[in-house]
Amino acid sequence: MTAPRLPADLHTPAYVLDVASLKRNLETAARLKAETGIKMLLATKAWAMPAAFPLMRDTLDGTTASGEYEARMGREEFGKEVHVYAPAYGPGEVERLVTIADHIYFNSPGQLAQHMATAKAAGRHVGVRINPGFSMATLGGALYDPCAPGSRFGTTKAESGGIPWGEVDILHAHALCEAREEGSVGLIKHVAETFADEIRQVKAVNFGGGHFINRPGYTLEPLIAALQEFRKAFGVEVILEPGAGLVVNTGWLVATVLDLHRNEKDIAILDTSASTHMPDVLEVPYTPIILGAKKAGVLAHSYVLGGKTCMTGDVIGEYSFAQPLKVGDRLIFTDMMQYSFVKNTTFNGTPLPDLSIFHEDGRYEVVRSYGYDEFRRRLG
Repeated sequence: MTAPRLPADLHTPAYVLDVASLKRNLETAARLKAETGIKMLLATKAWAMPAAFPLMRDTLDGTTASGEYEARMGREEFGKEVHVYAPAYGPGEVERLVTIADHIYFNSPGQLAQHMATAKAAGRHVGVRINPGFSMATLGGALYDPCAPGSRFGTTKAESGGIPWGEVDILHAHALCEAREEGSVGLIKHVAETFADEIRQVKAVNFGGGHFINRPGYTLEPLIAALQEFRKAFGVEVILEPGAGLVVNTGWLVATVLDLHRNEKDIAILDTSASTHMPDVLEVPYTPIILGAKKAGVLAHSYVLGGKTCMTGDVIGEYSFAQPLKVGDRLIFTDMMQYSFVKNTTFNGTPLPDLSIFHEDGRYEVVRSYGYDEFRRRLG
C-alpha cells in the first residue's frame, strides 16, 4: 500500500480504514458470488466496524458471529442474515439467540440434543459444525488450525453418527486460516468426498472462513470452479464467511515515536503497543510491514520498535529506515484491519487507538476516540 495523505494533526495511535481499498476487496466478493451463486457473510470475529457496514450491505448477505453479543451487533447494525456458532452455549443463551439469529450452529451431538428443539420451535435454521480433518492453516500453526489434534471445534467423522442429519439444515466445515486457493479448493473437495452422505441430507453447506480471497496472489478461478462443481453435484446452497479475507490490506495503524533509547541496540518507543493494539504480532508471531521501512540492516538506520507498556516482551520488531528516527515521527503499519481492534485491551491503562475512516475524497473521519472512561468502565 502507498502512504496515504492523512492529516498532519492526526491524533495517534489511530486505526484508519481506507474506503477505496475496502471497495476493491468487495469487488472480489461480488464477482465470486455472481459466478457461483453462493452466499457470503462477514465474520465479525475478524473485523467489525459498524460505521463501515453500509459499504458492505449491498455485496454481502449478512454476518456470522461467534457468540451472543456479536450476533446482536450483526442484527442491529448490519441488518441482514445473522448466523452464529459457539463451541458451547451457556444457560439461557440459545433462548436469547433465537430472538436475534436466523441460523444457529452447534458444535457437538450433545449441544444439538440440548438445544435443537428450542431453535426449531422458534423457526430457526439449525447447523452442525463438523471437524473435517483437513488441515491447511497457513498462519500460526496449531494455534490457528481448527483441525489440529485435540481441537475442540466441530464433530469428527467418527462421532458424526450421533447427529440426526435429517433434521439438520446446514453442515458447517471451517478449517482454514489465511489459506490460498489450494486450501479453499482442497477443503471443498475433501468435504465432498468424506461427508457426501451427510451433505445429501442437509439444505446448505457452510465452508467457513479463512479463504484469503483478497490476498495478493490468490487466484480466484480455481475456487470458482470448485464451488460450481460442488453445487452441481449436491444441489445445496453454499455459504462462505470470510472476515480477514474481506479486509486484508484495507487500512493502517498510525503511530508516533515517543522516545529514542539505547541498550546495545537503538530502540524507539511508540505510542502504540504490540501487546494491546497488535496482539497477533506476539501470538502468531509476525512482524508487520511499515511504510518506508525495511528489515533491520537493509537501510542505514536500524531500530527495535517497542510499545509503551511495562511488559518486557512488548516489542513489535526490528526495522531499518533511510533516515534516523526522531521523536514525533509518524509510522504507518499496513494491513491493520483484520484481527486488530476487535482484540484490543487496555492493559496498563494504555489508551485504545482512535477508530477512523479515510474516505475516497480525502476526508478523514474519526468514528470513535477513547479515553480514561473506557479504561475505567472495564474495571467495574
